[in-house]
Amino acid sequence: MNVAINKTKNEKVLSFYGGVLGAILPFLVFVSGVIFIALSGAPDERGFWPVLLLALGISLLLSKDKNHFSETVIKGMSESIVMIMITAWMLASTIGVLMTITGFVEALTWLASQLNLGGVSFVMSTFIICCIVSLSTGSSFATILICSPILYPSGGLVGAHLPTLAGAIIGGATFGDFFAPISDTTIASALSQKAEIGPTVRSRLKYIIPAVLLALIGYFLSATFSTGIAPTEGNQLLGDPKGLPMLLVPALIIFLFLKGKHLLHGLLLGLMFGVVLGLGLGLLPMAKLISLDLDNMVAKSFVIDGINRAVGISFFTILLMGLVATLKASGLVNQLVNFAEKHSQTQKHAEGWIAGTVGAAVLLTTHSVVAILMVAEFANKTGATKNISPQRRANILSLVVCIFPFLLPYFIPVILMANTTSSGAEFGIPAVAPLEAGLYNFVAWGLLLMTILTLLFGYGKTRQETKNLSNE
Repeated sequence: MNVAINKTKNEKVLSFYGGVLGAILPFLVFVSGVIFIALSGAPDERGFWPVLLLALGISLLLSKDKNHFSETVIKGMSESIVMIMITAWMLASTIGVLMTITGFVEALTWLASQLNLGGVSFVMSTFIICCIVSLSTGSSFATILICSPILYPSGGLVGAHLPTLAGAIIGGATFGDFFAPISDTTIASALSQKAEIGPTVRSRLKYIIPAVLLALIGYFLSATFSTGIAPTEGNQLLGDPKGLPMLLVPALIIFLFLKGKHLLHGLLLGLMFGVVLGLGLGLLPMAKLISLDLDNMVAKSFVIDGINRAVGISFFTILLMGLVATLKASGLVNQLVNFAEKHSQTQKHAEGWIAGTVGAAVLLTTHSVVAILMVAEFANKTGATKNISPQRRANILSLVVCIFPFLLPYFIPVILMANTTSSGAEFGIPAVAPLEAGLYNFVAWGLLLMTILTLLFGYGKTRQETKNLSNE
């Protein structure tokens, strides 16, 4: 049978053998493969490429019109929002590499070392440091990869409770994923809902501040009443204050976004300013900016390293967006929109449908940005019919996709966090399991609470939205 469809006259339906099951089966194969690879300890997105190609191959075999299938996949891969996200990843990753090689994290670590911290206070400081790094880089992955190898062993040596310490690191990474202006989640949710990035970030203060306060309480209580390993005498954090001026780089980028500047404008200008500042302070060696290895006929640069870091997630997203396009072309998304329109009698119902669909999408795709893009059209249509503002729609999307990937043990951030705790092995500090790393992420739990308050009690509504709600 064919999938039941409601499509516009100009759109051609992509039919599958097996109907709905035929359209969904490739996603089930994809999710099964991702879970297996992730739980096997290989969180790099490149490892998911073969699984995605397999899923696309199965989808091709199940499609009735192979030419239409091929055109649909290419169209999905080449959507403008995909190119925007790839540009953001390349520039943000490059900025992250620049911040690393100019000693930014070491400068923050030096600040913490001046306070002569114990186990509990070290956990609290670790969380704050990771929040600053994630806000600066806009990347949860970069935050974990930069901070965990430095802060996890050091925290273990001063007697911190290890699962709480790991939770503080991934909690700080979660903070930036939801709130940073250069976060891929922020960019995707705002642009897909036609909301400006700057005002959207400002509107998120009402969600992130309570979540962070709850997280601080959670980390304090957990670190205080849980038993860590015995502290090592004479342990001190390593650090160097020279990189502190590099904080001006993310400050400039955030300022530009809050002023409503274009994504490319903010990121490119921030990168250029960072290069000039790093060179002027002597923190960025000219060889890191550009050098030629004539023996091997290659050029070397931190820019190349930054773009290389974005390759895995970029091609993962391109392939996955092609697969998502086949599901949209089957008519299931339109069917969902029509169903939601019939059953969404109020703003609360519509917001619940938006949250539910993006939650299902992130569980199905294991990818926050693709989940947002997958349901973007649905969120636009459903939200517009009930006068839900673009900012609120964007915030609901980001709230939901910043919960599951940072709590559940088969998502990349949690697996990556658990893997990086192996950096403590040479100091005799045991690693933390993925389940523990997610369980102690109190920021994600805080965002879950804020999501419940938002959906059930209308928390965060503007005056106009409240007025529209009262008129329903």
